[in-house]
Amino acid sequence: MKHLLNTLYVTTQGAYLAREGETVLVRVDGETRLQVPIHTLGSIVCFGQVSCSPPLMGLCGERGVAVSFLSEHGRFLARVEGPVSGNVLLRREQYRRADDPRASAALARAVVVGKIANCRTVLLRAARERPGGHGTEYLSEAADHLGTHLRSLEGAAPLETIRGKEGDAARTYFSVFDHLITAQKADFFFRDRSRRPPLDNMNALLSFLYTLLVHDVRSALEGVGLDPAVGYLHRDRPGRPGLALDMMEELRPFLADRLALSLVNRQQVRGDGFRKTETGAVLMNDETRKEVLVAYQKRKQEEIQHPFLGEKVAVGLVPHCQALLMARHLRGDLDGYPPFVWR
Repeated sequence: MKHLLNTLYVTTQGAYLAREGETVLVRVDGETRLQVPIHTLGSIVCFGQVSCSPPLMGLCGERGVAVSFLSEHGRFLARVEGPVSGNVLLRREQYRRADDPRASAALARAVVVGKIANCRTVLLRAARERPGGHGTEYLSEAADHLGTHLRSLEGAAPLETIRGKEGDAARTYFSVFDHLITAQKADFFFRDRSRRPPLDNMNALLSFLYTLLVHDVRSALEGVGLDPAVGYLHRDRPGRPGLALDMMEELRPFLADRLALSLVNRQQVRGDGFRKTETGAVLMNDETRKEVLVAYQKRKQEEIQHPFLGEKVAVGLVPHCQALLMARHLRGDLDGYPPFVWR
């Protein structure tokens, strides 16, 4: 199993990462601020003006430690990794399924069912936690609508039909998302989902968490030998990790959306931690970004009962469990892919 805290996030602008023997050094203004043994790391994520020495990148490639470079505000830029690993037969089967419309639709349907079920659970839990509260009736109505979509996906359907239902379900979910925000309403509100760039504080927070989640999902897929670029719901596009985006869909409500709402409703992040640029894009400052990263890592340490495996696992291991289940399905060990459905 993977270690939970095996990702090194470097957010200090001007930091320089170097190699010393079998360790990673993080230097700022010529001073060593951190030294980490390479064998304790699974990946390194660098935000903004962070550089990395060629010897360290070589060491990371040899040890299977992926180094990701993101913009200061969380947009993915590049990833450095070693030789491709994994069973070539598994990847060939993954590619064959992607070329088969019926097989692609079956896998896409499983992912969408997981996503809609988890979105519905988010709404139902919020409605139960404040019975009779403002907006509860809208949450319950939207949950009923999502339930209708789930029932309509019980049988096989073409890929375009599945995509259409996924899109409609997402619109329903986000149409009531603002009712899930119960504090700091002047600074945190939700009208529509906006990305590239996010246009309000809540969208900026969601986009940042989605970036962290897709990084973890991609690493999990690579860990079991799957190609994160070849998906089923998200089709091939240069530079897009289609399979990672597929699997992220079922995990977003549980891992990212709930954390974003918790951070806002408990006032762990505040409106003054965000700023709007001249272009209208909303960006987080360094302090807020670090607060979110700490909360994300703490969330990954919590334990839950995995709905399919029936065992207690840390939240941070859920992407790895799902990647393993996907690989087992493609190998023929499971009749279908069991999406993560939060109870």
